[in-house]
Amino acid sequence: MRYTPAKKELFIQNRAKFVKQMVANSIAVFNSNDAMPTSADGTMPFIQQTDIFYLSGIDQEESVLLLFPDASEEQHREILFIKETNAEIAIWEGEKYTKEKARELSGIKTIFWVAQFHEIFKNLAAQSLTIYLNSNEHLRAKNEVETRDKRFTKWCLEQYPLHKLERSQPILHQIRTIKTKAEIEQLKEAILITEKGFRRVLKFIKPGVMEYEIEAELIHEFISNRSRRFAFQPIIASGFNACVLHYIENKNKCRDGELVLMDIGAEYGNYNADMTRCVPVNGRFTKRQKEVYNAVLSVQRAAMEMLVPGNTITEYHKEVGKIMEKQLLALGLLSKTDIKNQDPNLPAYKKYFMHGTSHHLGLDVHDYGYPQMKMKSGMVFTVEPGIYIREEKIGIRLENDVVIKDHGIIDLMENIPIEADEIEELMNNRG
Repeated sequence: MRYTPAKKELFIQNRAKFVKQMVANSIAVFNSNDAMPTSADGTMPFIQQTDIFYLSGIDQEESVLLLFPDASEEQHREILFIKETNAEIAIWEGEKYTKEKARELSGIKTIFWVAQFHEIFKNLAAQSLTIYLNSNEHLRAKNEVETRDKRFTKWCLEQYPLHKLERSQPILHQIRTIKTKAEIEQLKEAILITEKGFRRVLKFIKPGVMEYEIEAELIHEFISNRSRRFAFQPIIASGFNACVLHYIENKNKCRDGELVLMDIGAEYGNYNADMTRCVPVNGRFTKRQKEVYNAVLSVQRAAMEMLVPGNTITEYHKEVGKIMEKQLLALGLLSKTDIKNQDPNLPAYKKYFMHGTSHHLGLDVHDYGYPQMKMKSGMVFTVEPGIYIREEKIGIRLENDVVIKDHGIIDLMENIPIEADEIEELMNNRG
């Protein structure tokens, strides 16, 4: 594999957290993602289902993890099923996991080929009362594609209708929100690669370059540093395009006097960075651009101070909105009358700041966690306020990734340039 895997102790600890919350005499099953088809005989690059990766470190298709902590035989308390390789697969696709390699990565002693799963599961299900099933319960998920987990759920309902069924997601939504030291190290590597990409394009951007050329410079730097891909579809949005929150076409020319907004991140070992920066195409902010830029930066820094244990995203975002309201007043975008007459359910600031301020980050870019959850030490959040002035063709968002601690946050992106003056200096010293 391209990246250096986290040590198996991380996945051993993650499984221990999960099984601690399982009911007695229960089995939990987690499936890998499918290799998704395109058309003809094409497939998309494989991306692992993050729950099975979190619990096993296994980054390969056709894998199944079974947890049965109360199994009568110790060897059946953790079982990993992997795809059996052969000479033909080795010729056409290359190396697949051996049983030895799977043990080394996961810390799981009992490894079987995935073709043996149904026979073994049948014997273990007879000893159990409850089956934990996994599904995608993320609040933003659009579950239109039938996954291996979904097919397994259908099979269980047909084959084991008298077993009690439980959901794995409530447990995972609790334990995955708190990042360990090992996970933070993986995130730091993704962030370091993102920083290298950003510093590269600061020396590249100038009037006349295409948005997709900036994207190309970034992916070159990412892959050169052992990232496999962008963490998400990158947004390279110049001029008015920056006012389109999810602009991903990246097709326009960057013009003199415009800003270019870059919402980007590198993936490393399935962990994801998520950063946004806005820079002047010609290397110098106009007076108005700098006013708006510094307003967004001020809101971001104030927001960071509110990311403390005990707060919730819902309450936090309300307070960030009040700070944004003051900045928009100062910029002449809102009036006191606008604020006096605003609908409490649709605050006036939302005309220029339409999205949330923060989301959980980790194995998923929008990682597990509910808005009503109390913030805790070890949670990782983005901090990404923005101001979008469509009539002025100015869209500015600034985003850093931070770790909540008991006494203040750790800004994982503190070394990545963000001050307007520093951006200008780097863009105008291209040696």
